Amino acid sequence: MPDLLFFRELLVSCVSYLQLLLETISVICVVIGLVKTLVVIVKVKQGRAARYCLGNWLATALEFQLAADILVTTVDPDLDSLIKLGIIAVIRTFLNYFLSKELEHSPEEKKVA
Repeated sequence: MPDLLFFRELLVSCVSYLQLLLETISVICVVIGLVKTLVVIVKVKQGRAARYCLGNWLATALEFQLAADILVTTVDPDLDSLIKLGIIAVIRTFLNYFLSKELEHSPEEKKVA
């Protein structure tokens, strides 16, 4: 049994580092999205294009946040973390759904088509 406890502690430690990494990547995505959105606003001077740009980066950041929460919930599935995971999953699903609907009407896609 001591071997199993060692492996469990090792898994929990690895998950903690992975969670930190995923959350850091999420923050980086938000910062990159903000910078790129500001560039789009300055260059293109179009709010709609900037909105699409920021929306894509926010959706990507939310994906990394969800992955981090899934990892934490996997090693420590208490009720609070399960509720948090469920709420984040619902928000992410709605966000991605509406973002994809808006991107269908994106000016960039009309130019390509």
